[in-house]
Amino acid sequence: MTTSTLPRPGRVGWSPRRISVDGLAFRVWSSATEASPPNIVLLHGVGMSHRSFLRLHPLLARSASVHSVDLPGFAGLPAPRRNVPVAAMSDALAEVLGRVLAGPVVLVGHSMGVQWAVETASRHPDLVSGLALIGPVVDDHHRTLGAQALALSRDGLLEPPRVNARVTLDYFRTGPRWFFAQVRHMLAYPIEERVAQLNVPTLLVRGGRDPIAGDAWVERLAARTARGSVLVVPGKGHHVERTAAEPVARGILAMAASRDPGEGP
Repeated sequence: MTTSTLPRPGRVGWSPRRISVDGLAFRVWSSATEASPPNIVLLHGVGMSHRSFLRLHPLLARSASVHSVDLPGFAGLPAPRRNVPVAAMSDALAEVLGRVLAGPVVLVGHSMGVQWAVETASRHPDLVSGLALIGPVVDDHHRTLGAQALALSRDGLLEPPRVNARVTLDYFRTGPRWFFAQVRHMLAYPIEERVAQLNVPTLLVRGGRDPIAGDAWVERLAARTARGSVLVVPGKGHHVERTAAEPVARGILAMAASRDPGEGP
């Protein structure tokens, strides 16, 4: 394992663009100075926003063209009145990415963002060259609302107060109607079946203490992938993309370059 580190994130100018597809409003935050490929796209989880990646985005932007996406109904964007399952969200996301970027992308999803990333790769394989799945949901041995609520509560005890505060604020911005509409789709999504259909480099990332994406679940999921590897960040919880952005960034960049995730970028 190399001891090299990425530069600490500084003040990075992000340029937001709002794009609508079939009545679904997205917001894309792109680094002001776009680096060379790969194109890396960051997808937040249910109830969250691009704020999930305030540390990870600028670290990745040192070496890549990086774009954080606010999905419909989150981050103050209007919540659709119609049903939007994972497949429909992914199709709309694919069109957004086609408008914003040229060429394939590395999709990075956190929590439910993993599902949108995987489904986009499954339905639009020419668009995706790699996947980084951080804290993937939902564990097929605990696929109930009660089990997930309990795991979420346990994770809250592990996270720093600043992380819990940001998560809570994002949940309030989303509101219960759209949050639970999407949670219903999250619980039903068979991610272990979808990843088995893909043939792109896939990095699965978890915090070593994450009660939502546990060790056994991530190992089972990795075993279903054709080209998968696992990165565990010791001592961290579900929001490892916030609390340990440097090792997560190194792993993503290594995967994007088709190297062992344990190597430096």
